[in-house]
Amino acid sequence: MEQINNHKIIFTGPVGAGKTTAISSISDMPIVSTDEAATDMTKSRKPKTTVAMDYGIMKLDDRERIHLYGTPGQERFDFMWDILSEGGIGLVLLVNNSRPDPYKDMHFFLEAFGKFIDKTQVVIGVTRVDESPAPTVADYHQQLPDHLKKIPIFEVDARKRRDISLLVQALLYSLDPGMVIQND
Repeated sequence: MEQINNHKIIFTGPVGAGKTTAISSISDMPIVSTDEAATDMTKSRKPKTTVAMDYGIMKLDDRERIHLYGTPGQERFDFMWDILSEGGIGLVLLVNNSRPDPYKDMHFFLEAFGKFIDKTQVVIGVTRVDESPAPTVADYHQQLPDHLKKIPIFEVDARKRRDISLLVQALLYSLDPGMVIQND
């Protein structure tokens, strides 16, 4: 029997950036989600929020699997961030372009996951561009600290498998330029 190689990618970002939706759009199985009714300021943005994690699996081929873990976006659940990052090979940071200060969100999560990023890789997906076309991807690049200027940044629709697949491909390529995955 052939051995299956398992990898782990973390999805993070602020509340409403599309982490649960992104994992749902790319998972090859129904996702496990810990969404609960929002009870704090989050309820003004969305009725439910992730309180522990989201989980899905993406099959690269018969022998390769990527386990997809989505973190809660609220800071009060930040203890889950380190737990979920354990053993991860990279980070997908989703930033909601329609939030009041998406740069602040980007910097916050890049700093919060800084030690993890230093050991792995990160890609950034800018969501909700249809609701708020500015800032642009180029604007985000300008906001990155010098040591992170090479981070791939893409406009994505978290509902579209192809967009999220692009993020995962970019992350895998930054880890191993020889790795290629199928894009449906």
